[in-house]
Amino acid sequence: MLDIPLLVRVHVDALIAAQNDMGVCDAIEQNAPAGKPAIMSAPHVPKVAGIDPVVPPPAHTVTPHPATPAPPGAAGAVLQDRLAGWVSDLTTLHELTERLVRTRSLDSALHELLRAGAALVGARRGLVVLEPADGLGPATTVGLGLAHADLGHIETVPRSSTSYGRLLDGLPGSPRPSEIAHPDLLGEAELDPRHREVAARLGYAASYALPLTTDTSPRLGAAVWLYDEPAEPAERQRHLASLYARYAAEHLARLLELEHARAQVATVAEELLPSRLPRVAGMQLAARHRTGPQGGGDWYDALPLPEGALGLAVGSVSGTGPSALAAMGRLRASLRAYAVMEGEDPVAVLSDLELLLRLTEPARSATALFAYCEPAQRKIVLAGAGHSPPLIIGDRRTEYVETSLSAPLGMLACWEAPSVELNPAPGETVLLYTDGLLERTGDPMDRAFARLHAAAASVPRALRNDPGAIADHVLRTMLPGGADTADSAEDIVLLAARFD
Repeated sequence: MLDIPLLVRVHVDALIAAQNDMGVCDAIEQNAPAGKPAIMSAPHVPKVAGIDPVVPPPAHTVTPHPATPAPPGAAGAVLQDRLAGWVSDLTTLHELTERLVRTRSLDSALHELLRAGAALVGARRGLVVLEPADGLGPATTVGLGLAHADLGHIETVPRSSTSYGRLLDGLPGSPRPSEIAHPDLLGEAELDPRHREVAARLGYAASYALPLTTDTSPRLGAAVWLYDEPAEPAERQRHLASLYARYAAEHLARLLELEHARAQVATVAEELLPSRLPRVAGMQLAARHRTGPQGGGDWYDALPLPEGALGLAVGSVSGTGPSALAAMGRLRASLRAYAVMEGEDPVAVLSDLELLLRLTEPARSATALFAYCEPAQRKIVLAGAGHSPPLIIGDRRTEYVETSLSAPLGMLACWEAPSVELNPAPGETVLLYTDGLLERTGDPMDRAFARLHAAAASVPRALRNDPGAIADHVLRTMLPGGADTADSAEDIVLLAARFD
């Protein structure tokens, strides 16, 4: 929070001697204590170029310094008026940056930047071009009040003629500008013909642009706001917008680092999972995997076994982050080895896996389910260690497989649980999944299991021939509105096996 009383402790004589309307944030920087930044965060801006701001303007005006001696008491009134302006502007920046810092994704932060900047400079439309200089972040363009087709038209303008192009690339032999204003774009004789054509087509007559830079990254991107009529922001608005843009750039840099880290974790997680599923006569397979922001340890596997059999496995390692990913990779590789040697006995496979986990990683636990499938006989023998039961989906039934209660791997000195045999009918699908599918719903587990059963039972008949369509339907029904791709600490794994 901002220490308002500290910021407004200024010398009255100095303020009275400098009555020129230099703008609130210039005065704050001039009078702020040394070594303490005066950057705030947030909105309350005046109307400019006929555009109503998001936040009502301050109800004060600043009286210019009179040329004649001020009457008694006038100095105090002037100071009070100026301090009220400072507090109003600081409150505006505080509210805007509070809203910005609450954004958790790059896309939402870019949209908030455009909305707040438009309120500060009095514009209605705009765009932000994100092009990190290090090339590690995504290069994207986001518009405010501009459709995708409008952004496409703007991209046809030669880059050197656009404000964002000159901010990002600079001009030969000159440093990059700190801002670019075109108060009357169509009135400029040297304007590029294509730029003039696009501006007339989209209906904007002026623009104001700011770079997005930080101390560690000289180029993140640029923000451009567009006016419907010839106009430009006042000096006070420019200063407020510049302060906000600097804070927004820092926030965007943090989000870019986070996005880069998440992308690396997701890449590692995908590389540790099967690149493709095997093709086995008499069975169709499909898998869906969603990695949480910290990269959980959920995994799946499908491997051909001798005599036309197939091994299916899903599991989840305790913990998150790179260490959980590494443990998941080791556990999956070990299970593959045990499945090849003794896959027809799922209990033996999980018993050996539990012993390995307890000896090599005693501080970690894991859940797992392994199924030995014989597609030609439509037969499955499976065993689970603390894992959720599979679900059978068919035209005549949708039900959970009755598995025995068992502890996760690594929790007991000696793990053992009986196996279960089932015989799916032709056209039925066996759905294996991890607990992340249930936990992401936010419901208690009993209600989450009921929701999963209802989602599986509601699969349209036309989709039941495709295990991938079944998995997608379950995901959309359990986690509607794209919740399966939202930030979460839980991974999701679905492995669907349909018997012909």
